[in-house]
Parts: sequence; C-alpha cells; structure tokens
Amino acid sequence: MRAIRKRGHETGLVLDELPVPDPGADEVLVRIEAASICGTDLHIKRWDTWSSERVRPPLTLGHELSGTVVAVGRHVREVAEGEYVSAESHVTCGVCFECRTGRAHMCERTRILGVDRDGGFADFVAIPASVVWRNDRSKLPPEIACLQEPFGNAVFATSTQDLAGRAVAVLGCGPVGLFAIAIARAFGAGRLLASDHVPFRMSLARKLGADEVVNVDEVEDVPAWFVEQNEGVGLGVVFEMSGALKAIHDAFGIVRHGGNVVLFGIPAQPATIDIAESLIFKNLTVSAVNGRQIWETWYTTRWLLEHGVVDLRPLITAELPLERHEEAFALLESGEACKIVLRPDGTGS
Repeated sequence: MRAIRKRGHETGLVLDELPVPDPGADEVLVRIEAASICGTDLHIKRWDTWSSERVRPPLTLGHELSGTVVAVGRHVREVAEGEYVSAESHVTCGVCFECRTGRAHMCERTRILGVDRDGGFADFVAIPASVVWRNDRSKLPPEIACLQEPFGNAVFATSTQDLAGRAVAVLGCGPVGLFAIAIARAFGAGRLLASDHVPFRMSLARKLGADEVVNVDEVEDVPAWFVEQNEGVGLGVVFEMSGALKAIHDAFGIVRHGGNVVLFGIPAQPATIDIAESLIFKNLTVSAVNGRQIWETWYTTRWLLEHGVVDLRPLITAELPLERHEEAFALLESGEACKIVLRPDGTGS
C-alpha cells in the first residue's frame, strides 16, 4: 500500500510503499476513503522543535480519517467488516483515574494516531476497535465524516458556553476557529465578531456567519475595535483559538466585566497575564479547553452535521489523491486553504 511518511529526522515527507498492516487482536483494518490534513501534520512535516521532540520516525501521518472496515482482529466483537467509520484519534489507556471517571480526553497515557502510532494518510490503517466511530453513509460522505475529529474540538469548546443572544468574539480563523464561528451562529449568538490576518480565512469567517471580521494587521487597537462594533460594550464570550500571544492579551481586553474567556489556541511560548487587572477585577470566568470529550462530544458533533445544522463543505478547499500530497501541504502553507482532504482512491476534485 501507499503511505505518506515521516521517514527520518529531517524536514519533509515521502510517499512510501509499505505492506498492508495486519490488525492486532483488538484492532480493525480500515480502508481509507478520506483523510484531512491538520496543523499538527504541518508541524511534523516542518520538523519543528515540538515534533522533533515528540515524534519517533518512521511514521505514517494523519489522524482525521474515514473509511470502511475490511478486517477485524480475533478479539473484536463490537465492530464488523463492511462498517463505514471514522476514528477518535486519541487512543487512551482505559485504566487511569481520568479514564475511569469519564474524562478519557485527559488521559496522560494517550497515544495519538499519526503522531505516536501510524495514522490515516495511507490506503489502509490498523486502529484499535475502541476508537472506532460508526457513520451513516447516507448522511455523512467521507470528506465530511473525516472532519468530525477536528470539528469536535470546536464543539467541545463552544459547548462550555451559553451562546444564545450573546455577543461572541472568535480570535483566530483557522479551521477550529471557523468551526466555532459556524457553531456559534447555529446556537444563536446575537453579535458574532471575529479576527485574523489572512484574507482568505477572513472571507470564510463571513461566509460562516460572522457579522464583522477585522484584520489584526490593519488595526492598532484590536480590543477597541471589538468594543466599538458591539455598541461600546465588551463582549460576553471570547474564544481565543489562535494561540498568538497578542490575541491572548487582546481576549482579556475584549471581554466585558463578568464575561467568559475560553482559551483553546496553544501558544508557542509562555504568556504573561496581569491576573489582578485582567481577571480578578473584571470578575471573569476563564476556561482552558483541549480535545474532545470521549464520547459525549462525538454524539453532539454527529447530530450537528447529520441534521444540517452546520455545513462544513465551504471549508473544504480541495480533495487530492495521495500522490499530490506535496501540493496539498503547499496549498495549506500558502494561506489560501482551510481543509485539504486526501482521497487515496483518487476521487474528489
């Protein structure tokens, strides 16, 4: 089979030929129909500090996937051949305190598909049966089904807040930020404002329901812009989705007294916040959110997508075969793309 691999400790990726894996006793073999590229995959391709310290090549990338089960291990009873599935990318231990108390998304022994073990940028992948999520093919085509994994991050982040009728800010219009905008609009946000510095992403934010979007490179005082757009009042809920240090500081200037700040973006270095002035004296509620609740978030995610409450198709910039992976990654790095879906069978556009 073909697989997009990090072959060694250097920048770049290669398309390798490998044997089709045999599923272990508790695993299933999935024939991949669609797998979308994530920012994590870009980090591994570039071989930055984080990836060089975390990833152990050789490795097949890809943790956002959908496909058909073509073989099951001898101990697998809950998944059958022929089922159309996606996968929770976090393979958790199942026995630690977090796993046993319903918080598996916090498991400290988590191993991630495409990061700690081979992932889905391939014709086939073997995954634990415990991470399989069944799909309805009549409601979720492969290119949408594979997006449930990243979309679930935004579902989890937004579900921590009551958004109906409230003024909401989303800082950072990467894929998860754009997902959050779509969800906030679907959940009835009253005034929905966003920020970014990439025109392509800003246009998508408007398409998904943002009332106004600001280019942070063109405004000297970003918090003042948000307050002005909200009739001179700070916003009730601020989602910081970028991890940029300035955006993190701006979030606490944008939010109103007694409001809520949700921190999702991961900064490249420590951020310094004036706790007294920015948090305590403003009586803020601050939430730090990561990943998805396993499996509660998946049920909400499926409902939103299957019932058309949120349409992710505008965010799929292109669908490309595995052979064009270099073009796919270059398109993402150019800033002129949101989600690129790889289709091993060559379908798509």
